[in-house]
Amino acid sequence: MNLIFDFLFGQYSDYQTLDVVLEIVAVIFGFLSVWFSRKNNILVFPTGMISTCIFVYLLLKWGLLGDMMINAYYFIMSVYGWYIWTRKVDASHVTQISRTTKKEKKISVAIFLATLVFVFSIYKTFDKWNGWVAYVDTITTAIFFVGMWLMAKRKIENWIYWIIGDIISIPLYFYKGFTFTSFQYLGFTFIAILGYLAWKKSLDNNQVTV
Repeated sequence: MNLIFDFLFGQYSDYQTLDVVLEIVAVIFGFLSVWFSRKNNILVFPTGMISTCIFVYLLLKWGLLGDMMINAYYFIMSVYGWYIWTRKVDASHVTQISRTTKKEKKISVAIFLATLVFVFSIYKTFDKWNGWVAYVDTITTAIFFVGMWLMAKRKIENWIYWIIGDIISIPLYFYKGFTFTSFQYLGFTFIAILGYLAWKKSLDNNQVTV
């Protein structure tokens, strides 16, 4: 039992207690945010903003620049998404769940490629491009950037990006030494699958009733 505990949590032995507590709090609010997103509930944004603020601080302190930028971007897009989700598209309706248009697909590709270039330049500037983790981190950052933009636009395809990014992040964060965050992404994967199914059902029902 001790060997298993040391394997999962031994990396925290050198961490400050406050940082461990903050990571746990950030994980809890991260779970809440994804759960509210699955429920198509506006609380996805304030809970997500709390989680991302904490992670920006921790990841900057730990020197994980790509991950830090993901969370800073999440915060900005949460503000934007909060506005989009509550904005009235006419006198009585707010923005509904929908599929991406051809234009939005092109924008998604552009966001993905631009993010790759941006994160790579950041890593090179700070001399952090020194291993396979940087490569994977750059790719997951690009995936999550697109996913967050699509979620802010209330597009069902956002879940596909979350699922792919979450699956990659599970072993990545464990390798980095952040077991709680790795568990978070494991939970995110299952919630994202449920979220996609729930949004698809809602979208299909709306199409039937229109």
